[in-house]
Amino acid sequence: MHYPDLAAYDYLPEEHFTDREPPFGDVSFRPAYARLAVGWLAAGRPYPVGPVPAALTRRLAVIGAVQRVNLCLGYHECDLCPPGQRPPEGNGELRVPGAPGVAYAAPVLIGHYVTGHGYRPPPEFVAAVLAVDVDAWSRSRWPELPFPWIPADAKYWDWTVE
Repeated sequence: MHYPDLAAYDYLPEEHFTDREPPFGDVSFRPAYARLAVGWLAAGRPYPVGPVPAALTRRLAVIGAVQRVNLCLGYHECDLCPPGQRPPEGNGELRVPGAPGVAYAAPVLIGHYVTGHGYRPPPEFVAAVLAVDVDAWSRSRWPELPFPWIPADAKYWDWTVE
């Protein structure tokens, strides 16, 4: 799937955040904030290339380790990798808080696109990623970690309760 950078993200009308560790559960809600697409690349579509801050990919890895957003059935293989090379797979998305009322929506493969294909995300996104408190994000998870886009009244579904 391709979205131009900073276009309105409208692939899924609801957000689904899933725990990465036990006890497993998730929270679903209809977002009341703007979601802007970043890094939705596709073979045959041009994308910006160039240098990025070294900390960007490290921070994207931490953000990806904390979140499981909009997981789907199956995986997406990078279609930018050359034939004959085993491409990395991804499932799900990342959210990065932007300006008030805005979150950036990126595929989990965005770090690979940066390191493996020279993709240069928009400066607004880079600044937002660099502003994330990765120490706090790596020590906590929702609901202890207050992702700014999850409403306080969102319903948490505990999968361990039958």
